[in-house]
Amino acid sequence: MTLQQLVYFLAVARTRHFTKAAELTRVAQPSLSKQIHSLEKELGAPLFSRARGNIALTPAGEALLPLAERILSDVDTARLEVQELVGLKQGRVRVGATPSLCVSLFADVLKRFHDSYPGIELIIQENGSRDLVNALLRGELDLALVISSVEGTGGALTNTPILRESLVVAAPADADVPTRRGNLRLTDLRERQLVMFREGYDLRETTMSACRDAGFHPRFAVQGGEMDAVLRLVEAGLGMAIVPSMVLAARPLLRGIPLAPPGMSRTITLAHRTDVAPTNAARAFRTALVDFLNQASLPEGVLLVDQRSTRVTT
Repeated sequence: MTLQQLVYFLAVARTRHFTKAAELTRVAQPSLSKQIHSLEKELGAPLFSRARGNIALTPAGEALLPLAERILSDVDTARLEVQELVGLKQGRVRVGATPSLCVSLFADVLKRFHDSYPGIELIIQENGSRDLVNALLRGELDLALVISSVEGTGGALTNTPILRESLVVAAPADADVPTRRGNLRLTDLRERQLVMFREGYDLRETTMSACRDAGFHPRFAVQGGEMDAVLRLVEAGLGMAIVPSMVLAARPLLRGIPLAPPGMSRTITLAHRTDVAPTNAARAFRTALVDFLNQASLPEGVLLVDQRSTRVTT
């Protein structure tokens, strides 16, 4: 088995077409087909079914696909690691972050890192924690800032706690919301309409679980949004939402109402694959992130936590 055969295999798997795969990899179609046939012969099983001109992965192909993706991603990472030995004048770091971080302090961290290492290419993926964990396990990211309660599947991650942030009830700044000593109990939301995040979003699962524990099912005014959409809909007066306190810092049309003790909070961790050492660029990014957080004036409700790594086998 060769790396080039895996490249050809992935091209066919993604395009579902041998001619298009040959064009994508810049090789003659007969040569690509020959290499795929050699790979199938070596593995002892067909990787594609070719019934009536339709190309589909066989069970063997489905099993090989995630492994091939990870192998080629790791080879690319190794190549970049060697390039970085010239002193971080070139290279790449792929970082994922949740939308709540992307709309708050993450941009400042990226700016500081880019100023220090202008030759390092930054590739950013904004997504929910579960999707980011899966991207880490597939080798598509070097680092990701995720919620510590989210577990991945099919691999092992090392998590370093970074921040603990309070969750608050976001409401329009001019809304008349009765509180008790400036707080809301979770049960106060029983008769309130909420703006809810999309399915699979970690804040949706956190809110739903907390409401279930409090003995009620929340009422939705609208659901299905990402962070920016949810905040805008709350500003428009469609309902309230439970959000991280830091996302309200730049939202003058909103206010955050604390939840009565014990309240709700979550921990943000910096995660990477345990079986692959972070590249020099990824380690430099982690240092830039920690330095920034140690020096920054963090929003109310956001605290630094003890940054000790924990291995999470998933």
